Amino acid sequence: MKAKKAAQFQTIGLLGRANMKEDAPFLKELKAYFDKKKDLTVMWDNNLSEVLGKKNEKPRPTILKHAHLVLSLGGDGTLLKLVRDLPLRKNLYVLGVNLGTLGFNTEVFETKKVFPLLNEILSGQYHTDDRLLLRATLYRKGVKIATHLALNEAVINQGNFARLIGLYCEIDQRKMIEFKADGIIVATPTGSTGHSLSAGGPIIHPRIDGFVFTPICPSELTVRPIVIPSNRQLTVRVDTERRYADNQIGLTIDGQIMVPVEYGDIVKIRASHRKLRLIRAAIKSSGGGNYYKLLREKLSWGKKA
Repeated sequence: MKAKKAAQFQTIGLLGRANMKEDAPFLKELKAYFDKKKDLTVMWDNNLSEVLGKKNEKPRPTILKHAHLVLSLGGDGTLLKLVRDLPLRKNLYVLGVNLGTLGFNTEVFETKKVFPLLNEILSGQYHTDDRLLLRATLYRKGVKIATHLALNEAVINQGNFARLIGLYCEIDQRKMIEFKADGIIVATPTGSTGHSLSAGGPIIHPRIDGFVFTPICPSELTVRPIVIPSNRQLTVRVDTERRYADNQIGLTIDGQIMVPVEYGDIVKIRASHRKLRLIRAAIKSSGGGNYYKLLREKLSWGKKA
């Protein structure tokens, strides 16, 4: 997290989760706040149109292409969905507002604190927190099948069958490890507190420039998680052949997108050139920006049973 020269936020984008009727009072208050800022242009996606109307509705990619400041209104899932369409821009800032359940990666957890924080941000008082993203690309017989950005993790695992998967892994075209497991999780520092942590991986501070390779229930106890520098490329080949038509292995991105994987497929995972630039509070009274406090409060880190 670091302070930067204040950017000029002239265009504001609002991205919401589905079914936001129960948040209508806050959303209308938010729109009224921006309506008073005559020098700002505000647009929103179709998830908010039922409450805010269709006048300034724009497609999500358009908002991410043109907005200087984007408010992600929902939980962690809304933020993860935003990343799918994230453009290669350095002047796009994202503020996460938690209207969901966990909201681990959002900056604001109470709607009443949104407006004081916006006043700070628009006056140039804020920090930024650049988050590493992964790019996972699936190849089949040398042909690119799919490529996706991930904020949390890319997972290769078995579907609806209880059988180990054979995996051959390389780092920068050098053999890393060959083993059998239920699958693997390749997580960013942001995602290290999610699925990877549950599978025995370490917590990695968001400022660490790397990603973690976490095996899922490996057949050998010696196969342990490892943190890999972000300038390396991980290549994973699936060496398990399906026995039945419904035996499906999948590449899952941030728990939201699943791409079927076949025997012999290759998945290449590397750090993306894109970054998610989160905006953080500059003043402690705003209640955000303390990563260790977040671990204690959201994950009960260090608390005695």
